[in-house]
Order: sequence, then structure tokens, then C-alpha cells
Amino acid sequence: MADRPLQTRGLTIGDIAARTGLATSAIRHYESEGLVSPLRSAGGQRRYARADIRRLSFVMISQGLGFSLAEIRAALATLPPHRAPTKADWARLSRRFRKELDARIAQMTLLREKLDGCIGCGCLSLTDCALYNPKDRIKAKGAGPRYLLGNSAQELDG
Repeated sequence: MADRPLQTRGLTIGDIAARTGLATSAIRHYESEGLVSPLRSAGGQRRYARADIRRLSFVMISQGLGFSLAEIRAALATLPPHRAPTKADWARLSRRFRKELDARIAQMTLLREKLDGCIGCGCLSLTDCALYNPKDRIKAKGAGPRYLLGNSAQELDG
């Protein structure tokens, strides 16, 4: 492969689009964001490594889970830039995301439970709610959706 002309090595942007399901404009955007770094052929065409399919798939999945491009870029920066990442490389990246994913799962579970409870009682007002927030006492813990941010009604009783 080393003796093949540069323009015939690597995948074209069309190849990458077909493999990932991404539009070519999205791939170019991710390139501008530093998430992939294709080489250029002698004619200036982008040439992607096969490993870029996995990188772009990781970007798509991570964005779907609510991670920002900055968070994704930081994670991808931990992968080796000039070779295909190994299983061990991906495992290290996975451990980094695991803690954040666990926190998001816990927050979503709490939201689901509290939202069901709030809708179930019918008052729909945390200011007036005699069950979860009598006399708006939770405001002492700070601004925002305190119960969803981790505070509890029990904290107010103690």
C-alpha cells in the first residue's frame, strides 16, 4: 500500500457518508470541529482512514446522548491521532464517559419519578405543593429545580 499513489489511499467523503449515514456536509462540519482529520490527495480531495468510521459513529452516538461537541472532542483527543485506536484505547475512552453516563442516567431516572409524582397529584406547582414543597421551603437550597438537582424534601425536615 505504501507504493500506491496518495489519491487512491483512504476513503472518500462519499465512502464515509455511505458507511456512517451522515451527510457529507455533517462530515465536513465535524472536520472543522477537529473531530476527524482526513488527509488530502494530490488533487485536494479528502481521504479518510477506516478508523474515522468509528470516530464519526462515536460522535453521532455521543451527541444523541446529549454530549456537546467540546466534550466529544476532548474524549477523541485521548485516542491516538496517527493510528487506528485499539480495543484498549476505546476502553480507556469508555471509562471516561462511564461516570458521566451514570450521572445522567440517575438524573433521568429521578426526573421520570418526580415528574410522574408531580403530574399524579394534579397541583403542578412546586410553590404551592403541600406534599413536596410546603411553603416553598426548598428555595432555601438555591435556585432551579432543586429536587431534580439532587435535593430532597427530607433535607428540609432535619
